[in-house]
Amino acid sequence: MSSQGKWSIGKLALLLYPFAMPAVAINLFMLGLMGQAIGLSALSPELALVVAVPLGVPAAIAAGWWLRGLMDRAD
Repeated sequence: MSSQGKWSIGKLALLLYPFAMPAVAINLFMLGLMGQAIGLSALSPELALVVAVPLGVPAAIAAGWWLRGLMDRAD
């Protein structure tokens, strides 16, 4: 297949960001809950969402790399 028809990692990351960012938020919130076992305060859901907005970008890029690799292997 020619490189013209391939999705770039950036396009895949943009497509996957709406799924990666909430996944990061859920993981941060759960990590905050587990942190209570060692005496840390819990992370509120709102704070987890706010922190997940910038952290969702590298997660989406990583998912884009992974998906691009799967697509290349399928070709």
